[in-house]
Amino acid sequence: MISPQRLPASLTPLDVALGALLKGLQPVTPAELPLAEALRGIAAEMPPRHAVPPQDIAAADGFAFRARDLVGASSYSPLALPAAPVWVEAGDAIPRNCDCVLDADAVDQSGPIVQVLAEAIPGQGVRRAGSDIAEGSFAVTVGRRILPRDLLVARAAGLRKLNVRRPRLRIVNIPGGSLTADLIAESARAAGADVFRNEAAGRDAASIAAALDADGCDLLLTIGGSGVGRTDATVMALAQRGEIIVHGIALQPGRTSAIGRIGKTPVVALPGAPDQAVAAWWTLALPVLDRLSGRRPRKTLTLPLARKIASSVGIAEIVLLERKQGAWVTLAAGELSLETIARAEAFLTVPAGSEGFAAGTPVDAYMLRE
Repeated sequence: MISPQRLPASLTPLDVALGALLKGLQPVTPAELPLAEALRGIAAEMPPRHAVPPQDIAAADGFAFRARDLVGASSYSPLALPAAPVWVEAGDAIPRNCDCVLDADAVDQSGPIVQVLAEAIPGQGVRRAGSDIAEGSFAVTVGRRILPRDLLVARAAGLRKLNVRRPRLRIVNIPGGSLTADLIAESARAAGADVFRNEAAGRDAASIAAALDADGCDLLLTIGGSGVGRTDATVMALAQRGEIIVHGIALQPGRTSAIGRIGKTPVVALPGAPDQAVAAWWTLALPVLDRLSGRRPRKTLTLPLARKIASSVGIAEIVLLERKQGAWVTLAAGELSLETIARAEAFLTVPAGSEGFAAGTPVDAYMLRE
């Protein structure tokens, strides 16, 4: 049996395929989630916050004073006080007309007259109003992934929920692709998506088509069956349920990837091999997920290349990199082993119109260990 799935005579450029996927795509509507559930989601717009702390407070236990009243005080020239100073605990509001806090050791209370044994400067021992969160600022930065330290700020601001964009991603695994499906699902969760999985009952077009459920999801991925082998039928199944935009992309690895839509839901058909799938994930699916999340551009790092990268004109090529002595060192190009995928600190895509980069050329690489 020969599969009726065939790649076109000419592959579609990667940038053209990605542009078709992103066309008309808007960020999903934010949801208000409890803090624990908001973790790893992409922050959406929030109203500005009030200052934290709302007023000057003591940073440590001690006595509250006005600094200018203590000028010249020392252990050799103690300053006698007409009345006992006010004691404050860490976190207490600073009394009116006071602007510093002295440790208990700097105040002598052993005799009938209380004496100060040290000078102070304004703000000493004090946490100023707004020093943790400025008045009118935001608890989290819009478009960035919410981290545990963001939850710290949110709790300090008295928030119990955050506005988050968390796209719903459905992965349809074609039998034989479980290893790759697990990788993509875990990567998607790390990128802030809610991930659901369907398992196709078989590798035939009818079984795959039955599993292609776009209801309730913002992005649909299939894993496996996008090639031209005798048991590959994912592209035919997608054609039955929706629209094929492109099958066959000028990407190495990952040229058998396909993109389409079911209704308004974008679909990316990833190959079953982990290296081909991860290349298409980085260059096609992840940019779609970032658009849906309203995420800010991902972090890149510019370093010179330790060695030349040679690439074939006409096809975009994925290169895996690691840092050594202030330069990017190539781990793999075009063919990616599982070991190099695990070791890589970053990747770059050599454009289809380029023959590569000379040694010493500064290149921007997307970080894989943010």
